[in-house]
Amino acid sequence: MGKKYDHLFFDLDHTLWDFETNSRATLMDLYKELDLEGKANTNFDHFHHTYHHHNTIYWDRFRKGYINREELRWKRMWRTLVDFNLSDEALAKAMSERYLEILPTKTSLFPHCKELLTYLSEKSYPMHLITNGFEKTQQLKLKNSGIDHYFKEIITSEQAGIMKPHAAIFEYALNKAGTTAEKTIMVGDTLEVDMLGAINAGMDTAYFNPAEPPTAKIRPTYVLENLGELMRIL
Repeated sequence: MGKKYDHLFFDLDHTLWDFETNSRATLMDLYKELDLEGKANTNFDHFHHTYHHHNTIYWDRFRKGYINREELRWKRMWRTLVDFNLSDEALAKAMSERYLEILPTKTSLFPHCKELLTYLSEKSYPMHLITNGFEKTQQLKLKNSGIDHYFKEIITSEQAGIMKPHAAIFEYALNKAGTTAEKTIMVGDTLEVDMLGAINAGMDTAYFNPAEPPTAKIRPTYVLENLGELMRIL
């Protein structure tokens, strides 16, 4: 019996690359380097929680086209500082620059990630990435984490000119990979972004996010408790 899928597509952040762990470590580096404990007069956990809150809001605004890339990068920092009575645009922009320099040097991956990618590579699956992350940052994350060589096409929203969940970025990725939706699968962590977009493009889906179960509205083809479960499917 032949393979069910000819090409595999993955999200990167929160799916393979452990964004939360790596982002927290990056913010800790910033917190120490820029003496944010002294400037903001707060402990790291409170500072991190506040940043995470504003980062989520600004990424949502960016995906919806309300702000541009540069505004996202520094305003999430600025809004965090404002909550600690620091309306300091220069500091926010310095934080943004350093954050984007440090973040891709972090290398935490989800359990079973390399084992899975090696298994799929040995089975000769062509693998690709579709990510809303920034081009340079995502390329560095892959290289520093030692998984860049597994992927043939790396499609970023910056390159494609459109973001997930729009079906057009999935269609762009399918064209780049030289395949069609019918024999492909998208693996990702976000129902409203990865799963819905891929479903609307006609692809099968594998959803990896144990903290947030699927809804009646969005039904992935597969639901994974961990990345290792993909080896039973593929």
